[in-house]
Amino acid sequence: MIFKGKVWKFGDNIDTDAIIPARYLTTSDPQELAAYCMEDADPDFVKKMTKGDIILGGENFGCGSSREHAPISIKAAGVSCVIAKSFARIFYRNAFNMGLPIFESKELFDAIQEGKEITVDSSRGTITITESDKIFKIDSIPPFMEELIADGGLMKHIARKREKNHGK
Repeated sequence: MIFKGKVWKFGDNIDTDAIIPARYLTTSDPQELAAYCMEDADPDFVKKMTKGDIILGGENFGCGSSREHAPISIKAAGVSCVIAKSFARIFYRNAFNMGLPIFESKELFDAIQEGKEITVDSSRGTITITESDKIFKIDSIPPFMEELIADGGLMKHIARKREKNHGK
């Protein structure tokens, strides 16, 4: 999978309340949640970003509550993937379950300015800064998790498997 977009930087310990504030959890509609994505970290984020852009976080991105609404809002806002120095474990699992690709890179955060374009090649395990051709290594996504992302998340993946098995 290849993702290409501008980088939007957020610092360390961006919690799920910063990603999708609790006051908006009266809905689980992805498009409604998308309108408030990252609102408490950057109130103008959704207005500034364009579909395909990439969130770049510091340490412990997605800490806080275990709400699935956080990766849902990011994905529905049009963010192609999230890269961080590290992720909270529950966010890491929820992201894949919701079909949001995430990658860890300790080096990228300090090597790039917000607004610069990068290309993430998950099969090769690389991130390239477009204007400099500087390359950073990342762990590839395991094939099973790539299937989850391609299918749109765990529930859609399970439904696709059921359809495939019942069609035989």
